[in-house]
Amino acid sequence: MVLKVYVSGMSGNKEVKKRQQRVLMILDSKNIQYDTVDITEPGKEGEKEMMQNKSTSNGGTVSDPDPRHPLPPQIFNDADYCGDYDAFDMANEIDTLEVFLKLAPADTTAVSSAQIELKQENGDAKKEEDGEKEKATEKDEAAPAEEAATEANGEAGEKAERQVSATTTAATATAVDQPTTDSDRLLESERAATAL
Repeated sequence: MVLKVYVSGMSGNKEVKKRQQRVLMILDSKNIQYDTVDITEPGKEGEKEMMQNKSTSNGGTVSDPDPRHPLPPQIFNDADYCGDYDAFDMANEIDTLEVFLKLAPADTTAVSSAQIELKQENGDAKKEEDGEKEKATEKDEAAPAEEAATEANGEAGEKAERQVSATTTAATATAVDQPTTDSDRLLESERAATAL
């Protein structure tokens, strides 16, 4: 099967020229064999008529959104119509260009055993890397948590020691200076209240 790209070598529309160049550049970059058919060359009237009759998409541009005849580039695989620039560009973007160009079967589930083995090897290597990363992440996450717990325990311990010390001091002071009268008790409670 021969892939044919119908172009216009004498188009005055810059957008058509850019689209033609882009299609050819993408096909070249992907090493896809194709024939270019310039419909403006003398003797190509039959090819031009065939392109216009078989094209189901008109290849509208911004400057001419609804042309009378399909604009190049139009892509065919032998006599089978593949599509215009917009369909080509979309297939390229979603990585289904070979299917669009009818170069590969539409069922892409038939993958070679070498590709499956490679994916499995890469998957196993990836799983090992992921396992190592998880262990390292767990260690990194555990370290700050342990430090925070130790710090919190240390602060709690210091606070508890201060409270015990204050209670002991207050109890000692109370035992030594036991107020004997109601007025002494009232003064003592006011001092304790202001101390807090």
